[in-house]
Amino acid sequence: MKIKVAGEVKEVKEGLTLTELIEIEQVETPQYVTVSLNEEFVESGSFAETVLKDGDDVEFLYFMGGGR
Repeated sequence: MKIKVAGEVKEVKEGLTLTELIEIEQVETPQYVTVSLNEEFVESGSFAETVLKDGDDVEFLYFMGGGR
């Protein structure tokens, strides 16, 4: 099946979970990543149970602190 990850279309296996995708994509500091699935935020505790579907759009977001 095909999904979009960070704007790039990728072919992935059926039944892939967000946790597995994070591993495949070698996301840096996965404990701090926020995931948007079809423009909706997914709770980090739900990554293992969230199964991706054909056509899904996934974005990995990192929130940075700092500034004045």
